[in-house]
This record gives sequence, structure tokens and C-alpha cells, in this order.
Amino acid sequence: MTRENGLGLLLVLLLPVVGASRPGTVVRLNKEVLSYAAEAGRAPLQRALQVTVPNFLDRSGEALQPTRIQILNVHLPHLHLKLIAGFGIRLSAAANFTLKIFHVPEPLHLMLPMELLVDAPVDQCSIGTPVVSISDCFSFFDEAIVLDDRNRAAPALLVPLQKHIQAVLQSKLCLRVSNVVQSLNVHLGTLIGLSRVGPESQVRYSMINAPTITRDYISLDVNAILFLLGRPIMLPEVNTSFVLPHHVGTRGAMVTVGLSQDLFDSALLLLQKAGVLNMDITGQLKSDDNILNTSVLGQLIPEVARQFPEPMALVLKVRLGAMPTVTLHTNNATLQLQPFVEVLAPASNSAFQSLFSLNVVSEVGWGRGLAGGVGDPQGDLTSSHTLLTCSMEKVQILMDTVFERPLLDHLNALLGLGIALPHVVNLHYISPEIFVYETWLRSGVAVALVYAGSCSSDSTPSLGTSICHEGGPKKTKKKKKKKKKKLWAQGKQLDP
Repeated sequence: MTRENGLGLLLVLLLPVVGASRPGTVVRLNKEVLSYAAEAGRAPLQRALQVTVPNFLDRSGEALQPTRIQILNVHLPHLHLKLIAGFGIRLSAAANFTLKIFHVPEPLHLMLPMELLVDAPVDQCSIGTPVVSISDCFSFFDEAIVLDDRNRAAPALLVPLQKHIQAVLQSKLCLRVSNVVQSLNVHLGTLIGLSRVGPESQVRYSMINAPTITRDYISLDVNAILFLLGRPIMLPEVNTSFVLPHHVGTRGAMVTVGLSQDLFDSALLLLQKAGVLNMDITGQLKSDDNILNTSVLGQLIPEVARQFPEPMALVLKVRLGAMPTVTLHTNNATLQLQPFVEVLAPASNSAFQSLFSLNVVSEVGWGRGLAGGVGDPQGDLTSSHTLLTCSMEKVQILMDTVFERPLLDHLNALLGLGIALPHVVNLHYISPEIFVYETWLRSGVAVALVYAGSCSSDSTPSLGTSICHEGGPKKTKKKKKKKKKKLWAQGKQLDP
């Protein structure tokens, strides 16, 4: 399959509109997918059409003579699928049946051309999956062609023989086509299966209403539910719905997947409730570039220098209280965290004592990787023991430097696990190429587009593996280096 007809993945952030349940996801099967489906379904349909034909009773002689008939091959030179607006799919195919007639004294070889026309409505199953059925099925036959010129059958034999074969095929072919469709429904039924997100979390997708079918696509409104320890992650109840604009998508994409803001909110809420966003940052005294120790902190806070005359490694205990939020921008997104940071120092009894705590607002850029900084600490320093007097600005610089890189590494590792996208067995996304854009439609809806490359049958679809595989932008890295140099310069000039 060429990349021009590749699989398109569309990541969309829409503002709420009055409507149905949440969090919403839209899976749009574009008409380009029909060519792939026709090619993939050609072999199964050819096998299905190769039916058993009962013996023909030859009445041309003095006595009835049973004649065995065998279909040697079924070839589909033409197979076309077309979307019918408001209905489903129309299948049209041209088939050539090669038959062997075990006639006495010599066998007879025939080719019987046929045209097949099938109308298949697409609807919603009671369990929340798409279902395809057969409403009309017609077969039209041309005259049989004798393949062996040296053995031409008499019209008295050929005419009734062809009528016999046509009658058998007309009674069996539509049933065989229906069986192929039912096997497709079995695969479509796997849409609602649980997909792993993390060690103790899963996501489940299911359709919430009948599909919308146009001449260009079949659109499935899908509800995504994230589970943690078997319990669903529920957002505050709001009457919103997710609507994918008619024209969005990339040219030649087979599938367009839209993920609403609610899905991102649910994913971040799951990470928060699971506690995986929490972390501990430990300083190393033997490291040359480590500044997370009492000696550096003592230059900023005199009480720390007096309490710890010898350098000791510090620990930052980072705990996330408020739910993270994500906002899309052109070519990236901003992830905002509000962690509560507690600074700990070793005590004499091998335990740790709390020096002070700090409320931090951290914003990181979320594009193909994460990059950013701690931002401005909010509020005053609070101590468990003695009131600490220090410069908030200088502590901010220290926290920014020791907090930023561990935070980015931690978030990239978590988001790299990804969220499984809607999929069915034997059809997955693979090798995505992601581009993020932001536009404003007349309705005031923010849209971010992400395109993927192709599809395969041996890959697990995941959004995170598509996004978190690189570091931050180069500009951010340059800013980081400047910050580090500035800190050390200030650190050496600070007076206790």
C-alpha cells in the first residue's frame, strides 16, 4: 500500500457543544479506505464464491445420466466498493467461474461470467460496535464460454447445464457473501475490547449512536472510557458533545481519528489518581554538576547553612494535587502542572526532616517531546520548624534548575506509554508522521491536526509513542543553558 493512500490520524481539540456524552472520539472511515478494503477482501470473497455444485442430470440420452460438476477457480477481475449516503456500502464485482464438467466421453471446460451487486447497510450494534448487514444481493450471468474448442457440447446439453449451474449459484452465492460480512462483524466487534494504558489502567471504546454516512466517509461517534483498577475515570457531568468538522482531514488519508479535550482531561486525571505523576528527586553529593544539596541551598537560606554546616544531599518530594491541564497551540501544546514540592534533608536517625514546602506552577511544551520550565512558584515558603527568610526569586532559580530536567524525563517516560487509539483486530496504525496545526473555524472551534503514515496488522496503535520520541525544541535547550550559567553566577556571588 502506498503512502499516498496511507492511514490518516487526526487529533482534534474542540470546544464543547451542547449534545451527548463524553469524553468523545470520532472515527471517520474515509472513502479512500474502500480501495484497501476491496483489495484485502478480494481473496476471501473469491474463496467464498467457490461453492459446491450438485450433479447435473443429463436428459439428452435414453436414460438420465448424472454428470459431476466442479468449480476449478473463481477470479474477480473487478471489485469495487462505494459509499451510499445515509445507507452504507454498495459492492459491485465481476467474477469468472471456471468449471469442469465430467461429461462422457470427454470432460468439458466452461467459463461462466457473472456480475454481483450487493447493498450493505452499516448500523450500530446493541453492544456498541458497528455492524454490516446485507439488504439486497443480485447476481447476473452471461452465456457460458466453452474453453476447449475441440470439445464443443451440443446446445441440447449446454443450455440446460448452464441453467442448472446458474440456479445453484443464485441460491448459494448471496449466503456466502453474507458469511463473509459476518466474519467482518466479528472483527468490528473487537472495537469494544479493553486496551492497556498502564500497569493498572485500560481504555474502552464503544459507539454511542448510529453512524453518519456520506458519499465521502462513514463517521462513528465513539465514547472512550478510561479505567483505573477496574473503576471508570469520571469527569464532572457537563452536557457536551464532540463534533468533527466536515472538511477536516488530510488528502488521501484512509482513516481520521478525532480525540476530544475530554479524553485528554480523562487521561491526565487517570495519571493523577494513579499517583504516577508524583516523583522524588534526590541530589548526589559526588556529582560535579549537582546543586541539590545543603551547601548551595545554604547560600540562599541562612538557616539551612547554620543547621547543616557539612554538605548533605537534599530530596525534593513532588506531589501533584490539582489536575493537570493541556492546551493546544500551533505545532505544540502546553501542559500545566501545579505540584506541591517538599524539600527534605537527612536527619541523624537515617530519616528525613522537612525544611520547607513550595507550591509550584509548571508549564511544559508538549510537541514531539516535552520541553519547558518550572515557571513561577506561587505563594510563600512554609517551614515545619523555623520561619525561613530568603529571596523567593533566588529560590525560584534554584528550583527551576534542579526540577526541570527530572520533570521532563519523568513526563516523557509516562506519556511515551501512550493511549491506545480505537482499533479492531488485524488492523492497526503504524509508522505515524505527526504534524500539529491550529486553526479557527467560523464556529469558533479550535482544531489541531495530527496525521499518521500507514496501516498494518502487527502493530499496536498508541498516541504516546507518536508524540514523545524526541527532546524539546532547540530554542528551549538554548534557554536552559543560559539559565544554568546564570544560576551558577548568582550562586557564587550570593552572601549568606
